[in-house]
Amino acid sequence: MITLAVILAGGEGRRMGGGKPLRRFGRTTLIGRALDLAHGYAERVAVAVRDPGQLPACDAPLILDMPGVEGPLGGLAAALAYGREIDAECVLTLPCDMPDLPADLARRLAAALIAQSSARAAMAASEGQPHPVCALWRIEARDRLPAYLASSRRSLRGFAEACGAVTVAWPTSARDAFANANTPAELAALQPVIAA
Repeated sequence: MITLAVILAGGEGRRMGGGKPLRRFGRTTLIGRALDLAHGYAERVAVAVRDPGQLPACDAPLILDMPGVEGPLGGLAAALAYGREIDAECVLTLPCDMPDLPADLARRLAAALIAQSSARAAMAASEGQPHPVCALWRIEARDRLPAYLASSRRSLRGFAEACGAVTVAWPTSARDAFANANTPAELAALQPVIAA
């Protein structure tokens, strides 16, 4: 069911001081870690960026966010269009700044989407918080975009709700698998321990 994963590279990461995807994470970068995760979830991987200059060298095709659509919704719109071009049934989205995503993310979201045939999306949740950037979207969700954009709404969560998204909750653990690095301090807290 999942043949395509698209990483939402995000903007410049102002709270990070810019260049978030290229920030160091262990022996790689945040985008490098996201690519490793994405390749474990799907056969094909692409990265949605606002500007190609964000990632001067990347081991995956870059697709441009939908012009005029702010935030992650612009990346999702591009991902759904790209998925349609390559005849994917669904597209899995994940952000570049959640380096500890669970190994069963794609499998559990796919199972939920199959079980809820009327839903056009399945999104992850943890500790009572939904994570619409970590979601599996049927390509048909793209058909709902024009009406949603015409309403002047730009929330990814709102669009997921408009698509009848089913929520899949992960159990609470000592370290939230969906913790994200929005600041240098949060990135430092998520850094892996590297053996000498």
